[in-house]
Amino acid sequence: MIRRARLIDLTQKVIAYNSENPPGNEAALGKFIERDMRSLGLEVKIHSFAPKRPNIIATLKGQLPRKQAADRAILISPHYDTVPIGQGWKYPPLGGVIHQGKIYGRGASDDKGNLAVCMEVMRSLTEDQVRLRHDLIMAATADEETGSHQGMLPLLNKKILRPGFALVLDSDEFKVIIAQKGLIHLRVIITGKKAHGAYNWLGVNAIEIASRVIVKVKKHKFVYRRHPLLRPPTVNVGVIKGGDKVNMVADHCELALDIRYLPGMDPRHILKELQEIIATETKKFRVEIDDLQYPYEMDPRHPLVREYVQAVKAVSRRPEISGSEGATVISFFQKRGIPAFATGFGATGTAHSTDEYIRIETLVKGAAVLEDYIKRVDVL
Repeated sequence: MIRRARLIDLTQKVIAYNSENPPGNEAALGKFIERDMRSLGLEVKIHSFAPKRPNIIATLKGQLPRKQAADRAILISPHYDTVPIGQGWKYPPLGGVIHQGKIYGRGASDDKGNLAVCMEVMRSLTEDQVRLRHDLIMAATADEETGSHQGMLPLLNKKILRPGFALVLDSDEFKVIIAQKGLIHLRVIITGKKAHGAYNWLGVNAIEIASRVIVKVKKHKFVYRRHPLLRPPTVNVGVIKGGDKVNMVADHCELALDIRYLPGMDPRHILKELQEIIATETKKFRVEIDDLQYPYEMDPRHPLVREYVQAVKAVSRRPEISGSEGATVISFFQKRGIPAFATGFGATGTAHSTDEYIRIETLVKGAAVLEDYIKRVDVL
């Protein structure tokens, strides 16, 4: 049985651990999660791909023959790193203060409230001696906030996690995220020619070239098919740096671009278009790709989605079939043929913000929904 007071206390406890990323040190909270899951008698394994960055994998074994139970394992996965705390908090960012039905603290919505829900559900199922047919795996992962390179990605690449289905707990208000934009993070490095600032016609100013490139890129119209759950593609200029001194013509400039693109768009074509735009201003440039993630879609009529919708309705909440403009780890499961979607119980608009919070009623109902849903999909 889900216990309200225990879940609230657990949420406060996990908020109290500092797991800011960067710098990236989740060790103390990881040890707490490990102890809590071991106390249930579960199989618990720790996988670290960098110092002080453990990923905790806790498994409640299913009753079917071992291979059958493992091959169709249900994975629930929250992350437990947070963005940096920042300044200007009214409530202590690691305090877990309760005020007017809300628990405040860094990570309350993203993603420690969801972590606490998963841990409480694992405890509830174990205490109630629920006999699932398939394995239930909780993977509490590190490094989600900076790309999952020390978390979900190596867990999947090394085949440590090979579930039959994945439910990513990293969203708000029971949203059912079944579509997600692709992501390209890249840098454009432009080379010019130095000269004295007083004789700037003798040089080639890389910053000025970059400014013209930015204008053209922002005006460019990508070809795409409209998506019912996602906005059109976007380009954000996140960083620009160049030059050495005010009285020198800048012979170098670097732009960092964030491109979000829709299902059906080819990232190779996007990069080709970008290079053609830059080439209209200069031939002396190169493009460095820092990250590339593909877009993701899941059929809203899929039985796994349909059962979740029913579980949410059972607690008198209205599930919203939704798409994600940002990147979650659901896209990592796509090329491995593992169906996945994301949901969660955070408070909309508070993630990454000052005085982040989660609503207690949503937290408690979320735990009830997750436990019910696990029982539903176990028999599919």
